[in-house]
Amino acid sequence: MPRRPKFREPIIDAAVTLFRRNGYASTGLNDIVDMSGAPKGSLYHYFPQGKSSIAVAAVEEAGRRVAATLEDLSEQTADCAALITAHARLLARWMEDSGYRAGCPITTVLLELAPQERAVSEAGRGAYAARIAILTRKLEADGHGPDRARSLALLCVSSLQGALIQSRIDRSGRPITTTARELARLLEQDRPA
Repeated sequence: MPRRPKFREPIIDAAVTLFRRNGYASTGLNDIVDMSGAPKGSLYHYFPQGKSSIAVAAVEEAGRRVAATLEDLSEQTADCAALITAHARLLARWMEDSGYRAGCPITTVLLELAPQERAVSEAGRGAYAARIAILTRKLEADGHGPDRARSLALLCVSSLQGALIQSRIDRSGRPITTTARELARLLEQDRPA
């Protein structure tokens, strides 16, 4: 049985945290080494293409985490309006706990590197596609046709991403909760009879 990579996950975890807090450009390799506890050589062993390959892994990992949260919430909620509301509560609490210093690690990296870094852009597309797919399935279960469900899911994801940015600027969870409330209202009104 092959050995499990000892330092790869701590490096990715550190990158997710640091990119969320500081952005990509303001996070140095030494910062990642210090937070992860990994020897510097491990960075080059696991990520021989350098910092941008760490960004790809961090975006993929953050995407998996968000998708897992949405899947859990999807199973716990009756409809997509309730799912969006529950997710927004988590996001608002997370922002408050960070002192409004943290953003979405996916968004912060993509804003700095996409579209010029194709691998990062592809990782971001995958992360957002997973979110949209989960919401689309929930909306289809609510009775929407596939095209309408996908459009609404895209609107929800895009709106909440914008609300995260506004929340950080305002140092308040209100943009997130207000956006979720309005999205939930729209989803309920638009729901097929």
